[in-house]
Amino acid sequence: MKGLLKKIFPSTNERNLNRYQKIAVQVEELGGPLKGLSDEQLQQKSVEFKERIANGETLDALLPEAFAVVREAADRVLGMRPYPVQIMGGAALHEGNIAEMKTGEGKTLVATMPVYLNALEGKGVHVVTVNEYLSGRDSEIMKPLYNFLGLTVGLNVSDLSREEKQEAYACDITYGTNNEYGFDYLRDNMVVYKEEMVQRPLNFAVVDEVDSILVDEARTPLIISGAAQKSTEMYMLANMFVRTLKKEEDYTVDVKTKNVQLTEDGITKAEAYFNIENLYDYSNVSLNHHVNQALKANIIMVRDVDYVVQDGEVVIVDPFTGRLMAGRRYSEGLHQAIEAKEGLEIQRESMTLATITFQNYFRMYNKLSGMTGTAKTEEEEFRNIYNMDVVAIPTNRPIARQDNSDLVYKSMAGKFRAIVKEIQERHATGQPILVGTVAVETSELISQMLRKKGIPHNVLNAKNHEREAEIIENAGQSGMVTIATNMAGRGTDIKLGEGVRESGGLHILGTERHESRRIDNQLRGRAGRQGDPGSSQFYISMEDELMRRFGSDNMMNMMERLGMDEDTPIESKLVSKAVESAQKRVEGSNFDARKQLLQYDDVMRQQREIIYKQRQEVLDADKLESVVAQMMDAVIERIVKAHTLDEIVQEEWDLAEIVNYAGAVFLAEEDEVTVDELKGLDQEEIIELLKERSQKAYAKKQEMIDPEHMKEFEKAVILRAVDSKWMDHIDQMEQLREGIHLRAYGQNDPLREYQFEGFEMFEAMIAAIEEEVTTYIMKAQVEENMQREQVAEGKAVVPSDKQESKRKPAKKKQDIGRNALCPCGSGKKYKQCHGAEQ
Repeated sequence: MKGLLKKIFPSTNERNLNRYQKIAVQVEELGGPLKGLSDEQLQQKSVEFKERIANGETLDALLPEAFAVVREAADRVLGMRPYPVQIMGGAALHEGNIAEMKTGEGKTLVATMPVYLNALEGKGVHVVTVNEYLSGRDSEIMKPLYNFLGLTVGLNVSDLSREEKQEAYACDITYGTNNEYGFDYLRDNMVVYKEEMVQRPLNFAVVDEVDSILVDEARTPLIISGAAQKSTEMYMLANMFVRTLKKEEDYTVDVKTKNVQLTEDGITKAEAYFNIENLYDYSNVSLNHHVNQALKANIIMVRDVDYVVQDGEVVIVDPFTGRLMAGRRYSEGLHQAIEAKEGLEIQRESMTLATITFQNYFRMYNKLSGMTGTAKTEEEEFRNIYNMDVVAIPTNRPIARQDNSDLVYKSMAGKFRAIVKEIQERHATGQPILVGTVAVETSELISQMLRKKGIPHNVLNAKNHEREAEIIENAGQSGMVTIATNMAGRGTDIKLGEGVRESGGLHILGTERHESRRIDNQLRGRAGRQGDPGSSQFYISMEDELMRRFGSDNMMNMMERLGMDEDTPIESKLVSKAVESAQKRVEGSNFDARKQLLQYDDVMRQQREIIYKQRQEVLDADKLESVVAQMMDAVIERIVKAHTLDEIVQEEWDLAEIVNYAGAVFLAEEDEVTVDELKGLDQEEIIELLKERSQKAYAKKQEMIDPEHMKEFEKAVILRAVDSKWMDHIDQMEQLREGIHLRAYGQNDPLREYQFEGFEMFEAMIAAIEEEVTTYIMKAQVEENMQREQVAEGKAVVPSDKQESKRKPAKKKQDIGRNALCPCGSGKKYKQCHGAEQ
């Protein structure tokens, strides 16, 4: 019955395979005529294909011919001719799917066909590998083939200069690691001149070991962190200055918008206090920012109303509920300014300049595909998150590997004794053995036990990974014993040495089950390549982590009742099934965790895309008048609406505050408006008047300055405002994220709260950018030799394999004498106060 249903309703995999089989037949038929072509005639095919694409022919229509050309070229250049199953794998990749192909099936050659076809468009193709050794190896092997077909090949590794990276990305085909592609994307969105960008728009990627990159590393964010460019000393100095100011004389307060503006007298005092000529000079942006935040902290923010001080920390009070918002911090340095006001230790500001997860980076490609030996168990995740189907491609030759049922031991000690005994017995016959361990400690323990027995062996783990390729390549030689962590050796084939087939081929010995079936299958797949003999055996103990987590108590009791000792195993299909069901549960919960992470990260993704798009528009723009005018208009609308609320009668509108704000932010003295001018106007009329006056002032400023200098000045101001506010925003979102789960206790959905508050914070950031740009463009003096500057120099933080990267802010020593007075104003010597911790 089941067989009949399968015939009537074939699975998606079968339907895809049937289609790919027809393509493979077509490609093989086209191969005959190509054999008779000279090298020059075969090479000319690439030129012909490019012309046909330019004339509107689709890549899908070209596929059979293009694949046939690669097949013939590979035979001539590399001495390798793709099998029909490899053609099928290539077709799956071209369609943006995952080709699941067993170890040894020649995935590197499979990729050449879709890579060549898609590279003909001239938009660039990225081949992604898990490490730089594999990128270098694969590009070196395949470069002669692509060059023969008239395509260029680049290698993108971490130690290249900007020019070398641009060259690598300009090639038709670029090889590199997932980390490097992601970091280059982030760095490109931090440059201040578009000529400094290295990547082209993301077109098509083929990801090798796709399950490792898109599933195992999906929760690991790529982070670019910067040096601590904001000294805590500046917060203290700004705080001390603000305490010398007098209300109305030196500053005005707008309670409604929580704004404090320095008056002309206040600005003069600031310039004298900090020994500068012009507070609004572009070189004083940072100082001005610190002064503004110190003003807000001291005059607007009220202790025990807006915040409380608890255990030496400033904790925000929710203005709506009155609850403490632990984990939240005010943005843009306001939190640090309050810490300075309260005489607390000033926390370092976030050093994260840019961040993205692999999930969100790889989803930006127009088309994404991948290949691996094991992906079927994660098919749901690939389909839901990346919109890719997993197509299990049949092997070229039947698998001859014998997979034995698991052996289950009562204790870990008994299990390890049995493992060493089996290694000893098989080693004596000359059969090579690959021992897979989950942890480095396990590999070292087994190594120690083998040394005592005098059995020579190699250990491959995180401590000696630089010898990985060499150790794995020799693992199939007669009598070799190799101990490796489960993930080791991915992407490298283990070829059998002389006489090894006769002794049973490579034997895989798993020391415990991984929480993912996929990793176990990957380990098994190291043996039995291309029809080679081989075998696999997993050893389990009731004390293994997986068994402890998923109800080994019943089985342990059963073993006790049967009076089984530590050295007697149970070999049972039932046990293997129980283990597999435990693995499925863990996989399910891991998938849920990754899915939830993506839902949170999607909030950040939408914001990142808006910021990066606007940033790119600024870099590309020849004229920025419209951008600046829009920002000024938005600032005007916000300030007017805040002081002309519908529920307040017109006579009570706070027109004086509007006038003060306009004078402080966007109008010069000669263009200023008066309260009398605004009286009797409705909200829209006030907005129109201020817009008209600001545009007039802006036009006047433009007339005074050379257009090229003005454009450069505007770009510098906008990029600085965007980058500094965005950097602070990243930190705020991270702080929000860390504490958001507590909202569940109040019967609120943490994700919805995060989306809502994240949106509000983003809107506030946009408003802050618009205000800063407006102020500096209208108030600052334009320098003729204006240079754009990066807000901070960043360095890539390579993610750990084991856990999510945690940012560690850099400590920056301050240049203050040990016996000098502490700049915090405590009256103590620096060494007895803030210098004590240095």
